[in-house]
Amino acid sequence: MTRDISLQVIEIAGSTMRYIDIGAGETVVLGHSYLWDHRMWQPQIEELAQTRRVIVPDLWGHGGSGALPEGTRDVKDLAMHHLELLDRLGVERFALVGLSVGGMWAAELALIAPNRVTALALMNTFLGPEPEGTRERNLAMLAAVKLARAVPEPIAQAMLPMFFAPATFKARPDLISQFRDSLRETDPQRIVDTLVPLGRLIFGRRDTLPDLAGLDVPAIVIAGRYDQARSVAEGQQTAAVLGCSFVELAEAGHVSALETPTEVNRHLTAFLDRHLQSKEQ
Repeated sequence: MTRDISLQVIEIAGSTMRYIDIGAGETVVLGHSYLWDHRMWQPQIEELAQTRRVIVPDLWGHGGSGALPEGTRDVKDLAMHHLELLDRLGVERFALVGLSVGGMWAAELALIAPNRVTALALMNTFLGPEPEGTRERNLAMLAAVKLARAVPEPIAQAMLPMFFAPATFKARPDLISQFRDSLRETDPQRIVDTLVPLGRLIFGRRDTLPDLAGLDVPAIVIAGRYDQARSVAEGQQTAAVLGCSFVELAEAGHVSALETPTEVNRHLTAFLDRHLQSKEQ
């Protein structure tokens, strides 16, 4: 049965951040992908909130969150915004589960406050610099989107295989249509003010891999075999730097939390059970 999830709003860095705070026990924070929101994590919220406190923020310009705060320069600033959320909620210790840009700011947060992070799960993400070829492609797409103040249909069509595995097109056409509709319905001002600047920030991120090599936090890296946005090789490289387990999902693309939820839940639950104790805070 789907849980009744209440959405809350808090002011952070001069903007408004919407988030979910549900369940009780050890805290797990979920960070979603670019162009999605907290709903990307619905299957994991249902599973994890049975035994843990689950906090799921909407990234700036996504879902119900406001514009990118003025002066936001990089992914580390995004991490600081989320740390402020946790401070305001009185959360001292927490596990981080981040997918795509959610994994990027989660890794930066783990570097900022390693003694507060109980575990780190990185999904469909890469913590090195954006490869030159994909960076130039993505920046060109962002420029076209900004000019049109919308996501033109050819770009939307090109993005679909970047997010979804071939099996998802056949098994979950609802996911495909929902994502396409969300792109079409994106507010033009939100595109200009937040989504394009945020995209440039993501694709221009720094190389965090050297710093992560010294991180002493339990970790796991999960990648989708058919992820065109973040390759399996990138996931393997990240796992090698962290010295942690690597999992390849055979039927997943970029949005693995929704594409293969049962498998993702199994890996996440096993990982968290190994490193967290379920208890009320």
